[in-house]
Amino acid sequence: MQHTVLKHLTALSIGALVAFSSQAAAQSATTDTNSKEHKHAHKHDHQKAEPKLIDESKVLPRALSDWENDWQSVYPFLKDGTLDPVLEHKAESGKKTAEEYRTYYETGFKTDVDRIQIDGANVAFFKDGKPVQGEYESDGYEILTYKSGNQGIRFIYEKSGGDTAAPQFIQFSDHEMVPTKVDHFHLYWGDDRAALLKEVTNWPTYFPAAWSGADIVESMTSH
Repeated sequence: MQHTVLKHLTALSIGALVAFSSQAAAQSATTDTNSKEHKHAHKHDHQKAEPKLIDESKVLPRALSDWENDWQSVYPFLKDGTLDPVLEHKAESGKKTAEEYRTYYETGFKTDVDRIQIDGANVAFFKDGKPVQGEYESDGYEILTYKSGNQGIRFIYEKSGGDTAAPQFIQFSDHEMVPTKVDHFHLYWGDDRAALLKEVTNWPTYFPAAWSGADIVESMTSH
């Protein structure tokens, strides 16, 4: 199983851990207590979270059955305004305005594959209502190390049969590293395995086809 760590990829994520020096000890017990309280507050104000790393010893193989379902792209909901409450919600506590988040997700969600069906080893991609399908088998996983220091994992599957037009590789990212069912995922696909691993700005995202726009908004605003 391949598990190459790729470093220095570009990604929108948290910054590097900020270090800072301790303040000098105070002269009296009272001053010393105040100083410690100040330093404690200072750290919470300015020290950013440590990079999120993956413990590879806890990674387990995953079967396509983890994603077996009928899925819809979230991109049309961004385009028609359904996700506006999500953008506004994120702008309330994030570092971007609602319109800046719209631009960010426009790049991230953009796709012309509006539906994906996964049934056993078969994966069907629908574009304009017309499917192409492939049969896929596991090709391991890759742990990616981004420029921020954070790590992510992709579970990779290679085509073993099906339509010529179906992509040779598909790579799932759903923030999980062990077998589990999920309510959404990001999918990367194409014919060049290595090139796909370098793609970190466009991540077509899929939710269950049975979900309404309101269901998707509720899910995205609860995270």
